[in-house]
Amino acid sequence: MKKGEVFEGIIEKTEFPNKGILHIEDRKILIKNTLPGQKIRFSVFKIRKDRAEGRILEIIEKSSTETVQDVCQHFGSCGGCLYRTLPYDQQLKLKETQVKELLEAVVPNLDFEGISGSPCECGYRNKMEFSFGDEFKDGPLALGMHKRGSFYDIVTVSDCRIVDEDYRKILNYTREYFQSTGLPFYKKLQHTGYLRHLLVRKAAKTGEIMVVLVTTSQWEEEKYGGQSQLLEAYATGLRELELQGILTGILHTVNDSLADVVQSDSTEILWGRDYIIEELLGLSFKITPFSFFQTNSLGAEVLYSKVREYIGDTKGRLVYDLYSGTGTIAQILAPVADKVIGVEIVEEAVAAARENAGLNGLANCRFIAGDVLKVLDEIEEKPDLIILDPPREGIHPKALPKIIGYQVERIVYVSCKPTSLVRDLEVLQANGYEVVKGCAVDMFPGAGHVETVIQMRNCGLKEK
Repeated sequence: MKKGEVFEGIIEKTEFPNKGILHIEDRKILIKNTLPGQKIRFSVFKIRKDRAEGRILEIIEKSSTETVQDVCQHFGSCGGCLYRTLPYDQQLKLKETQVKELLEAVVPNLDFEGISGSPCECGYRNKMEFSFGDEFKDGPLALGMHKRGSFYDIVTVSDCRIVDEDYRKILNYTREYFQSTGLPFYKKLQHTGYLRHLLVRKAAKTGEIMVVLVTTSQWEEEKYGGQSQLLEAYATGLRELELQGILTGILHTVNDSLADVVQSDSTEILWGRDYIIEELLGLSFKITPFSFFQTNSLGAEVLYSKVREYIGDTKGRLVYDLYSGTGTIAQILAPVADKVIGVEIVEEAVAAARENAGLNGLANCRFIAGDVLKVLDEIEEKPDLIILDPPREGIHPKALPKIIGYQVERIVYVSCKPTSLVRDLEVLQANGYEVVKGCAVDMFPGAGHVETVIQMRNCGLKEK
């Protein structure tokens, strides 16, 4: 086997999140963005001692499970979805198998309760970050998602299925408006241009919509005239769209970061207000432009109900909610706990959590802004129970011993990346915690991601 050599084969299985596996010449080959049962042609681009990596060139034959005919027209070119050709029950089966295999590698005889599906298979997203660009070099203005396998090319996803019609109307209007102005999009290598991103958030329960146009500060007044007049005209056109939801705010954010991230150096309100209200499990949450909130609101209710079930009896207990984001889990537990302390490094999220706790009349929630690794040394009150909901990379290795040191009765670990989860579980199990049970919750139909929830108990303590 040599680099550049071309082979054909049938994908045997898929490992999380999108790595297809097959064997050639007794060597394991990993090929991204493939499905079990597909016959493919691929080229080898990396060879190691025990395995190789290939790049798909052609799908010769579809898998027998790929039976969905009404597939999004952007599928395959857009990098957003992987499983769109699979019926939803097959998507769930595939994700369940992936998570279970990962967990059983570190937790033999695991009590795995399976996977819960999203209440909505399409139109479930409550937030989208679209990018400005072009579909090919020097092509017309595009607005949408990155082309699969490309850092530069953008696909205008006017038929995207993971959002509802309101998103598509806002996207199409925005692209057409700015195409007519001739304003340049931001080019990442040259660091020049004006248009960067379009952020849209829509609450599933209230229907409130917020639109955020993200640009650089590179405005050429001599060429394009007054910026404020152009943006005001854009906002007026947005307000005239016939939407199913309720447009509550239009914002303009300036972002001069060299990194390809959606962030704010400064934000002004063009019209309305700078937040929307969403409802989860009977509570209200104020969501600002850049605060973290689960992107599938109805799926989040499924996820958080499972967390509430796994944490068990919280009466008279102090609960730590570590990596708490906007404090959603903390506030869901607060009515039945003695006190909940949330720790989150993003200050905007902490500010939103405090405000939301007040909105919901919850006086027994305390939210601390800071790195979990450092904040744990500063909190005097010791927890009885701990909930962990870390970012994709998992828990900082130096924070884990501090968490274990509290010797709480139960830990519930919520993970958006099961490969990081299993690494942390090995450490927790080696230090006296036993995995009681686990499950998966699908928050991302059509995509390869999945949430996992694990309940652990301290083997050295009897539960109260």
